[in-house]
Amino acid sequence: MAANKIKHKNTSSNEPLSKDLKRNWVMYLLFIPVAAYFITFNYIPMAGIVMAFQDFSFARGIFGSTFVGFDNFVDLFTGSAFGTVMRNTIAMAALNLTLGFFAPVVLAFIICETPYKRYRRLIQTVSYMPYFVAAVVVTQLVRELLGTNGGVTLFLSMFGLDKQNWLANPNIPVFWLINTFTDIWQGAGFGTIVYIAAIHNISGDLHEAAAIDGAGRWIRLTKITLPGIFPTITLFFALRIGLVFVTGFDKILLLYMPTTYATADVLTTYTFRMAFGAGGGNFGLSAASGLFQSAVGTFLLIFSNWLNRRLTKNSLF
Repeated sequence: MAANKIKHKNTSSNEPLSKDLKRNWVMYLLFIPVAAYFITFNYIPMAGIVMAFQDFSFARGIFGSTFVGFDNFVDLFTGSAFGTVMRNTIAMAALNLTLGFFAPVVLAFIICETPYKRYRRLIQTVSYMPYFVAAVVVTQLVRELLGTNGGVTLFLSMFGLDKQNWLANPNIPVFWLINTFTDIWQGAGFGTIVYIAAIHNISGDLHEAAAIDGAGRWIRLTKITLPGIFPTITLFFALRIGLVFVTGFDKILLLYMPTTYATADVLTTYTFRMAFGAGGGNFGLSAASGLFQSAVGTFLLIFSNWLNRRLTKNSLF
């Protein structure tokens, strides 16, 4: 009987595509808008990569612009601002991979360990809400709170810190920390959804047996809960590494100013300013910067996936 089931399963998995389309046509129909979106906005624009190797001009277009080889990359890597931009990008990426990544994990533990269900729901609701606030609104709130007479500024002045507009402070690491804690405030609550679901999938029998043996909450948290969701943590950590160089563009662009370019400018905002900022219009250099950024992100994603597979036997691909 089992052999027949296995045989039937193997033959059905190798059936022609036409039969699969006939049986699952609704699923394929639902996939068409998704496929159209990715083809239109992700794959077709990849043809613009050629701009990174051209002295691109809108008047001449892609086919008429002069081919300059790797000159744009040479100008990018030897530019006076490139070293500063890379320093800021790496620093903010490191903060996002430490404080920013583990904040949802810690918050998920706090929510799940809260003994009263009503309080758990309240914490979840309050922590989820900032995620659905537009970046423009978030940055305006940050400006109000960190301005000269803002609430956070007045609070910090009680501890002897200067009363100032913190967003205009060019010193390291003021803007880096502002960007990191803004991301945590907006995204930590929403990021807990997967971790809370993973925690709830851990067998309750393990916790009951540990409690009977006298294990306290901290022991159960570190010996049962954390190992139980560790594969999920490493999986999302691998994804975060691959995207770390391209996140935060909108908030940084809305928060920084010329006085803080030295500490706030990152690869994404630098690319934007080269193309559309004051005195910009160097679309070839901007395309080269974007291509370099994508190449670094792809390498980091592949490396983190390989490392994840070696350490935990789990991987994205």
